[in-house]
Amino acid sequence: MVKLRLKRYGRKQRAFYRIVAIDVRARREGRALQKVGFYDPINNQTHLNVRTILYFLEQGAQPTGTVHDISKKAGVFGELLLKQRTSHF
Repeated sequence: MVKLRLKRYGRKQRAFYRIVAIDVRARREGRALQKVGFYDPINNQTHLNVRTILYFLEQGAQPTGTVHDISKKAGVFGELLLKQRTSHF
């Protein structure tokens, strides 16, 4: 199973995170399948590759709680719903 989760980078007290698609059995800093975004909580910056995130969500990837919240603020799930609605017609 694949998860969308945060991978920690940076130094002490100055952490930033990459949002990655990674196998559930891998550790937090393990080898990622693909990088799908970036999150810096200190400077409150976020960069997401929405197309790739949507692809992994459609394939059944589960986002962690924090990644879910970040994606929700960016409107990724709204795009997913639109994509699902248009594919049914």
